[in-house]
Amino acid sequence: MKNQEKFAREIEAIAVRALLYEVSATPKPGLVDRKNNGAHKDMDFFTFVDSSTALGEVFYECTLAGIGYSGEIEGLLQEIRPIGKMGEEKMFATTNGVNTHKGLIFSLGIIAAVIGFLYQKNRCGSYSADDICKQVKFMTKGLVDQELKKKTFGESLTYGERLYVKYGITGIRGEVASGFQTVCTHGLPVLKELMKSEKGTLNERFVQVLLCLMIYTEDSNILGRHDLDMLKRVQAKAKKVFEKGGVFSEDGLESLEALDEWCIENWVSPGGAADLLAITIMLFLVEQL
Repeated sequence: MKNQEKFAREIEAIAVRALLYEVSATPKPGLVDRKNNGAHKDMDFFTFVDSSTALGEVFYECTLAGIGYSGEIEGLLQEIRPIGKMGEEKMFATTNGVNTHKGLIFSLGIIAAVIGFLYQKNRCGSYSADDICKQVKFMTKGLVDQELKKKTFGESLTYGERLYVKYGITGIRGEVASGFQTVCTHGLPVLKELMKSEKGTLNERFVQVLLCLMIYTEDSNILGRHDLDMLKRVQAKAKKVFEKGGVFSEDGLESLEALDEWCIENWVSPGGAADLLAITIMLFLVEQL
């Protein structure tokens, strides 16, 4: 049991690092970072630090749940739901009711459980993002159908349900059920290339990955505050900054800082892309085990 607990602590540490790396990356357009609070009045950098450090036990327990689970992986999601609920309660208690990491408790908790499941099957200590994401897809098969497409909605809708009814956007549920397709197709390849080339600082690499993700993410945070037209505008602006070189060119960096100001002025927060950045970082770090 000691080896299992040690392994679960390693995954916990990686998940918390991913949360802290994400919020620390600066500048992030419209998002909380070390420079400013972005388009947010109810949270700052330290709110995210507090929340991140309070959630470690969630990822530890999810990993252990995966290690101890003996059924088909499709049933593992139900096993960890109570852990996720506990995590949400811890988050809200720590942040005085502010939602900093609800989506990432869900996403990183699932990843941690899948890694635990893979550890149980093969204790070689090597876990590829591809294998993890394939198992995530199996684990969450039918999630969108059950919770969105085939659901009868009443008057009281959750944030994600409202967006699905209005736009047909499946949000984080859809991203998870796809096996994190946006992350695997866009975020992770860019991060791996930047790490391999050792271009820039770690901070600059993370910001560059965020810009890439902003181009392709159906960002539920932007849609929730605004509409589809605003999402397309933000995606187009991020693409222009990225094509100018992003953080790696003087013109790109100036455009990035201007985009940050524009997002703050227009109350735009690409929180969906920020969540995918944290997921990208976690999957990359797990591959280094």
